[in-house]
Amino acid sequence: MSGFDEDRIEAARKVFAGPVAFLKSAPELRHLPNPVVPEVAFAGRSNVGKSSLLNALTNRNSLARTSVTPGRTQELNFFDVGDPLLFRLVDMPGYGFAKAPKDVVRKWRYLVNDFLRGRHVLKRALVLIDSRHGIKDVDREILDMLDDAAVSYRVVLTKADKVKATELAEVRERTETEARKRPAAHPDILATSSEKGMGIPELRAAVLEAVS
Repeated sequence: MSGFDEDRIEAARKVFAGPVAFLKSAPELRHLPNPVVPEVAFAGRSNVGKSSLLNALTNRNSLARTSVTPGRTQELNFFDVGDPLLFRLVDMPGYGFAKAPKDVVRKWRYLVNDFLRGRHVLKRALVLIDSRHGIKDVDREILDMLDDAAVSYRVVLTKADKVKATELAEVRERTETEARKRPAAHPDILATSSEKGMGIPELRAAVLEAVS
C-alpha cells in the first residue's frame, strides 16, 4: 500500500503540473549547484527505465534523455521543480554497465559516493529496480552505499506492466523483505510503469513527502 491519501496525491499532481526545468549537469562535485533547496535523487542500473520514469513523473516527453545505450548518463543531472523553486530532482548516473572501462566505473563510484555523503540537502534517494528481475547484487552495491551514507531511500519497482500480477506480487514481497533488513530503507515499495502510468501519482506523492 502506498499510504497516500487523495489530498496528498492531488497536491503532488499540481506541483508536477507546474514548472519543471533542467538546471545543469555536474560531472564533478565542484560543478554541483548551490544546496539551497531539498533534493531527491533517482538511482538505478543502466536500462532500468530511469529516464522514462522521470519523464512520466514530470509529465514531460523529453525532460530526461532516454537511450538504448547503457551508461549514457555519467553525470549528476539536476532539475528544478516549481517557480518559485520548491525542490530539485537529481538524476544519478546509471550503474551496472558491464562493458564500461574500469576508470569510468571508478569515476562513477567516487562521484556518487562523495555526493551521497556530502550533500546535506539530499532528503531521499529513490532506487529503481526492474520488476522483471528484482534486486540483484549490482543493486545491493548502491543500497550498501546509501546505508553507509545514512541517506534515506525508497525502492521503486519499474516496468511493472511487463510481468504478470502474481510475479509482481512475488518480487514485491521479496523486495520488501530485503528492504526491511536495511537501516536506511523505507519499508514500503512502490510499483510503477512509465508506459501505463501505474504508480506515477503515488511516486509524485512520495517525492513531495520526502521534501516536505
